[in-house]
Amino acid sequence: MMLITPEYRELNRKLHATNPVYGVSGFRYVDAARRLSQWGRLDILDYGCGKAVLAEKLGPAYRVTNYDPCIEGLDTPPEPHDVVMCTDVMEHVEPEFIMPVLKDIRRLTREFAFFVVSTEPAQKVLEDGRNAHISLHPPKWWLERMEEAGFEVLETIDDDGKHLTFGAVLR
Repeated sequence: MMLITPEYRELNRKLHATNPVYGVSGFRYVDAARRLSQWGRLDILDYGCGKAVLAEKLGPAYRVTNYDPCIEGLDTPPEPHDVVMCTDVMEHVEPEFIMPVLKDIRRLTREFAFFVVSTEPAQKVLEDGRNAHISLHPPKWWLERMEEAGFEVLETIDDDGKHLTFGAVLR
């Protein structure tokens, strides 16, 4: 199943390689990852991990698998995990692959998925001139896609008017 075009993968690889602050937001979600993994008892998949900051900040007591199709060495398709963290990722997914990516995340989620989706343009620009957030939609649209992919959304938090944060379980 195709989840990203080779051309778009290359654009993101270049942005990761040239911009030291692209793909580093994982530190913001350490507390959520700790709670959801029951303080390290459950394994975590960081889906779209960027520079793997979440795993670094959690430390070795947590079993974290880093996956990012745009970073060499982290691009091996993962196996299912108890908890899937997908933070600041979905707005970067090509529009035609949003449902395949959500279904892939659902397939990889054993118990709980945690999403943070930006609903505004990024400050970063791809080499081809496009804004790095290529899939911008209102919160209601994202929630409908989550349900369509087989998630039951448990809680939503619009914490700053720029991001939609929510937890979901499998239906």
